[in-house]
Amino acid sequence: MPLWERLPRKLYCKILQHQQHEAQAQTRAAVYTVGSCFHWLWTFLGFTMPPPADIVKVAIEWPGAYPKLMEIDQKKPLSAIIKEVCDGWSLANHEYFALQHADSSNFYITEKNRNEIKNGTILRLTTSPAQNAQQLHERIQSSSMDAKLEALKDLASLSRDVTFAQEFINLDGISLLTQMVESGTERYQKLQKIMKPCFGDMLSFTLTAFVELMDHGIVSWDTFSVAFIKKIASFVNKSAMDVSILQRSLAILESMVLNSHDLYQKVAQEITIGQLIPHLQGSDQEIQTYTIAVINALFLKAPDERRQEMANILAQKQLRSIILTHVIRAQRAINNEMAHQLYVLQVLTFNLLEDRMMTKMDPQDQAQRDIIFELRRIAFDAESEPNNSSGSMEKRKSMYTRDYKKLGFINHVNPAMDFTQTPPGMLALDNMLYFAKHHQDAYIRIVLENSSREDKHECPFGRSSIELTKMLCEILKVGELPSETCNDFHPMFFTHDRSFEEFFCICIQLLNKTWKEMRATSEDFNKVMQVVKEQVMRALTTKPSSLDQFKSKLQNLSYTEILKIRQSERMNQEDFQSRPILELKEKIQPEILELIKQQRLNRLVEGTCFRKLNCRRRQDKFWYCRLSPNHKVLHYGDLEESPQGEVPHDSLQDKLPVADIKAVVTGKDCPHMKEKGALKQNKEVLELAFSILYDSNCQLNFIAPDKHEYCIWTDGLNALLGKDMMSDLTRNDLDTLLSMEIKLRLLDLENIQIPDAPPPIPKEPSNYDFVYDCN
Repeated sequence: MPLWERLPRKLYCKILQHQQHEAQAQTRAAVYTVGSCFHWLWTFLGFTMPPPADIVKVAIEWPGAYPKLMEIDQKKPLSAIIKEVCDGWSLANHEYFALQHADSSNFYITEKNRNEIKNGTILRLTTSPAQNAQQLHERIQSSSMDAKLEALKDLASLSRDVTFAQEFINLDGISLLTQMVESGTERYQKLQKIMKPCFGDMLSFTLTAFVELMDHGIVSWDTFSVAFIKKIASFVNKSAMDVSILQRSLAILESMVLNSHDLYQKVAQEITIGQLIPHLQGSDQEIQTYTIAVINALFLKAPDERRQEMANILAQKQLRSIILTHVIRAQRAINNEMAHQLYVLQVLTFNLLEDRMMTKMDPQDQAQRDIIFELRRIAFDAESEPNNSSGSMEKRKSMYTRDYKKLGFINHVNPAMDFTQTPPGMLALDNMLYFAKHHQDAYIRIVLENSSREDKHECPFGRSSIELTKMLCEILKVGELPSETCNDFHPMFFTHDRSFEEFFCICIQLLNKTWKEMRATSEDFNKVMQVVKEQVMRALTTKPSSLDQFKSKLQNLSYTEILKIRQSERMNQEDFQSRPILELKEKIQPEILELIKQQRLNRLVEGTCFRKLNCRRRQDKFWYCRLSPNHKVLHYGDLEESPQGEVPHDSLQDKLPVADIKAVVTGKDCPHMKEKGALKQNKEVLELAFSILYDSNCQLNFIAPDKHEYCIWTDGLNALLGKDMMSDLTRNDLDTLLSMEIKLRLLDLENIQIPDAPPPIPKEPSNYDFVYDCN
């Protein structure tokens, strides 16, 4: 009996009755329809049918004909399968045809990716990529503007597919597009006034196709002429330009800078910060994002000797205040990509401090020693200087030693030796001088206040400043490359031109305040630094919008408040070590683990949106993955944009049966992390990467949006495979839930019986005289 006849009789008869009046060809389509219904129902009920090895059941479409239900033998050459399909529709010259996905991606099926075809996939018979590329190559050179425009539109769409892109590039298609950009604009300049919309669309499609083709990494960026760079730069420099053209032009310039040192120099000559600034003052967030991305690229690839010069130019052009006004404080939400670019700019700005941070002080350098003298002069200016008579030299040295001790240096005789450790190097001394000059009253108060205390209780300003500078550099990760996935920017750092120095000034005053609150002694120095770090970290997590708001947050995080928070957390994580409690833990732990497992699987059923990252992060597409409700199949597919809420299963084209999963690997073991130059393999990306291995050499690669989603997915996948959930999130959840459950079970109820049903609601009182009116 055919499989579909096992369906409920009513459903089976209804389908046959609906199809009886059709011809033989339509009956075949009905069989396909019934088969699809059966496949859907069978999957929904959670059953799996072991198909024959290397056989995939698919539907194949051809314009003007009914779809064919066909079994593809993956052992056969792809050309033989295409010939069989063509013969079924009596199509000659099968070598001119190819198969592609019938979904929105329209990607061609090749020998390399044919293993991705799953049961139930719908394919389309279409023109081969070589034929298509040849036809489009000819059409975009048509003398008809309408024909050229339609061809460029098709090219922009098809260029996303690497198979087509390779064929088009083999026809020297990239050179043709660059020539059209270089010379075509002049050719149609006279027509621009009367055909402006057509001209703008044509240029937009040309640049889009160029961007998509270059994204595949087939052609080197070093091959482009200065004329092409000048033309792209001219689109950016024009005050009024079509939004789509401006977007593509900015994206091309960013890719040129990031992928070629020679092109960086040429682009830097054509584009100035002053020409980019106006694009930030508009209202289009996409254009603002692309503009900041270009600035970041120029910043990142600039030689070391030019970065400070570029930073000075950015300060002169008031880039920070423009971003603060038109981007951060604009009346709209900041999307993830803009947040990432702001984070990158923040990191690159702070990385300018790395040189000073890694520079040791030269005790013989008089200019550097003069900074220490200046610190002493500002703090003790009221004290009289000894005259220069003979015999006063010893008094001068003695006085300096005494003052350096009051300033809190470790080496009282030669304080320069305190700044030979890197990090923080000379950066600590720079911060101390900034504090002394720009917050002079607070500086003098801290120094004199501590110098009047007993030696045991004084807070050493010099030592504290050095250690605090080192700690702040660690918190802000000064000297590290930006993460490819991080969006963690802090608005308050965009509110001041010397934000790091102001950050230090606030924190050094916090340190002195916390020292007094703790009644610390010199032996407690490290404890005080740990408390200060906790205060700073907790305040930063609230993302204060200004430095004043940050200072206000710190005021509320006094040492007493920190103790309360620690006590509360300690109580929540209290660990009872008595034998009965341990036995109770052991008894209820499987229940808690099962609860965590169900939560993880439920989250996988909801699904997550992931990014596909490459060298040009902004242009990458989204893809979504979710588990079927019966936990049998993973559904996934590409998306055009980040979704709002869940994505339905039927809109995700690809499927991966859980039974086919062989293993889940993470970090450096992932195939996409072993590829040459994959995402620069920085630490943050490695910590978020995981892959599903299935079949022989197939894998599904992931980069989680954050650590929480990484833990959810790795836990859920391990649970599906019957393995232990080993993530940090699972350990934290287990500890929290175990602690709560044990406390609930150990509550002293004083022999009160908890009823199974709630008590009845009492009758209304006869009067309400007992109510007291406060007014």
